[in-house]
Amino acid sequence: MQPYSPGVHVLKHFKGRTNEKSKDVTTLDWNGEGTLLATGSYDGQARIWSRDGDLKQTLFKHKGPIFSLKWNKKGDFLLSGSVDKTAIVWDTKTWECKQQFEFHSAPTLDVDWRNNNSFATCSTDNMIYVCKIGEQRPIKAFSGHQSEVNAIKWDPTGSFLASCSDDWTAKIWSMKQDKCIFDFKEHTKEIYTIRWSPTGPGTNNPNQQLLLASASFDSTIKLWEVEQGRLLYSLSGHRQPVYSVAFSPDGEYLASGSLDQCLHIWSVKEGRVLKTYRGTGGIFEVCWNIEGTKIAACFSNNTVCVMDFRM
Repeated sequence: MQPYSPGVHVLKHFKGRTNEKSKDVTTLDWNGEGTLLATGSYDGQARIWSRDGDLKQTLFKHKGPIFSLKWNKKGDFLLSGSVDKTAIVWDTKTWECKQQFEFHSAPTLDVDWRNNNSFATCSTDNMIYVCKIGEQRPIKAFSGHQSEVNAIKWDPTGSFLASCSDDWTAKIWSMKQDKCIFDFKEHTKEIYTIRWSPTGPGTNNPNQQLLLASASFDSTIKLWEVEQGRLLYSLSGHRQPVYSVAFSPDGEYLASGSLDQCLHIWSVKEGRVLKTYRGTGGIFEVCWNIEGTKIAACFSNNTVCVMDFRM
């Protein structure tokens, strides 16, 4: 642990001159209280850190890189998905493996909790499985994508699951049926990620409509109105693949980051760019603070910038 600059802790994933490449961090997630940070890396290990940057625990069981890590809301379980085709639920009291789920026939790319004891997984095998702790088989299997499924996200109530794929589509699924409810086909290249708006039932903004944003290699972001399953806006301000989108906590703004080195802030209501920040590298992730006043972006040149949205 060495201080970098005031208030910054560097989390070293390797000691000395070990193979640093295998320690590349692929994913991270804070627990609900913001007291523990879980990181997953190429070496197949998950690591648990305190807020002060102390390594609390190392979780070994995966036999390949971890690509996704999520705490459940209650904080008693941590879920990891790996290239080894499996997902593991870890008990955060003992840090033992509670259950390993071996349903996919190819690498697991993303995992997402539906509630405190059930979750979804997606894979390069084109399949999505809904799993429950204690069950030996998936409680639901969703097939319909024609290529690898890059990301999955449950809506705020856990009623709908959104997925996006290299087959250029985003789909909405319900536990009540096997086929997707909506099949969004407007993108013209792979869709890398999706995000639900923090609006509608089950959110702090219940009187607004629920939206889904999809970010694609076709350089656009599309905003979907999910009740009727229609395209609200196609946001075309980027010139290269869009890797990340994030709604502000009140749902009024959408931040997007692209390989074109630009961070755009969009008005969700009007579907237009309000602000643009230009960086010095491709942007792989954008994130708002909880107050909705600042946006963090991480760039391909190893820098992280925090922008004050009020300026």
